[in-house]
Amino acid sequence: MKLYNTLTKKKEEFVPLEEKKVRMYVCGPTVYNFIHIGNARPMIVFDTVRRYFEYKGYEVNFVSNFTDVDDKIIKKAIEEHVSAEEISQRYIAECKKDMEGMNVKPATTHPLATQEIDGMIEMIGQLIEKGYAYEKNGTVYFRTRKFGPYGKLSHKNLDDLRSGGRSLLVTGEDEKEDPLDFVLWKPKKEGEPFWKSPWSDGRPGWHIECSVMSKKYLGDQIDIHAGGEDLVFPHHENEIAQSEAANGKEFAKYWMHNAFLNIDNRKMSKSLGNFRTVREIAEQYDLQVLRFFMLSAHYRSPLNFSAELMAASKNGLERIITAAENLKYLAANAKNGEMTDAEKAQIQETEKFVTAFEEAMEDDFNTADAIAAIFELVKFANTTADETSSQAYDSALLERIVHLSDVLGIIVVKEEELLAEDIEALIEERQAARKAKNFQRADEIRNELLEKGIILEDTREGVKWKRV
Repeated sequence: MKLYNTLTKKKEEFVPLEEKKVRMYVCGPTVYNFIHIGNARPMIVFDTVRRYFEYKGYEVNFVSNFTDVDDKIIKKAIEEHVSAEEISQRYIAECKKDMEGMNVKPATTHPLATQEIDGMIEMIGQLIEKGYAYEKNGTVYFRTRKFGPYGKLSHKNLDDLRSGGRSLLVTGEDEKEDPLDFVLWKPKKEGEPFWKSPWSDGRPGWHIECSVMSKKYLGDQIDIHAGGEDLVFPHHENEIAQSEAANGKEFAKYWMHNAFLNIDNRKMSKSLGNFRTVREIAEQYDLQVLRFFMLSAHYRSPLNFSAELMAASKNGLERIITAAENLKYLAANAKNGEMTDAEKAQIQETEKFVTAFEEAMEDDFNTADAIAAIFELVKFANTTADETSSQAYDSALLERIVHLSDVLGIIVVKEEELLAEDIEALIEERQAARKAKNFQRADEIRNELLEKGIILEDTREGVKWKRV
């Protein structure tokens, strides 16, 4: 399996630190509003990377944080006269709803920056002890020039950064030893949330948060660190400096970055009025269409969002869904159960589509070519399965399409909604189980219904139910 490493600027064979295990950290959103479709691209892309590793039998420890303390969160809290925590918790919940709509799996761990402050204070203390950081009037800075390899990820030279003017510099204050030094800890301003530290009552800088959360949940060294290409400098560059200076080890072996997403060939921005949230997209399209659209291009290629491209994605997704529904219908109505020898040979022939799919994914996660392989499989199914096919043949083709689509997080067969009479029957069974003091079975039925989106409510008038 080859992936493009931003660090070396080339495709490399993936060799994990630990056999058949992947430690992966993906920078998550700052939660002060609904997530926009720019946030959605890395979520979908790296969820798909994770899914493919799992498909290949790897155990993936996938960590993606929520930045829940930040200037933008504080600004929003002040505007609404509520706490910063209330803002962040509200938008974490909304973000999780959007992630579910896009079929993005929850991370193994979703750490919150505010719950890891002690670890940040500890790492900052270590960096000061080692001479990599210094304190001035309650602010702690990282000595960028002391970290020799600084710039190795973004391939920027320190002197070029210095002469490049303020646009490339990391927030410059007069009290810094060097304009390139960046903040690890800053004192609070009036009305801001703060934490006590040896240097001042204040809060951490943005970069130190990810270094600490990655170390806590994945260890000193990780296999893959990922995010949008806008994070390469300064965020990921600064993470490397902090982590390697503190831990004395290479931080991440592979760095993966997705390219930007434009709207109608223009950069997305609020000033241009083309800023689109995932929630707004969901009003026009099933979010599975958005996922399909995101995966229709290679993750390192710039992607242009437009109504025409979304319509094409909707049609493409419907082609797969229609084929799956047709196979499901044929299987349900098939007269013959077992496969004929000819059908067995045809199923064997579909291995070439699976091989093409895997070759695409193992060439730096080329999801566009992987989708093309699924389309070839769909075409094969449409031309070989009909009313004369056996149930086993129809089911085998369906299972293959569903399985490969699922690796991409694309749902082609939706779970059938429980009928009202089925729900009532299960409620009756639950009541009988409770009467017989078989509470284990009663709980199993409640959980089974909950998984299918049915909530039970025990009232004086009896059990009531509603769909979520």
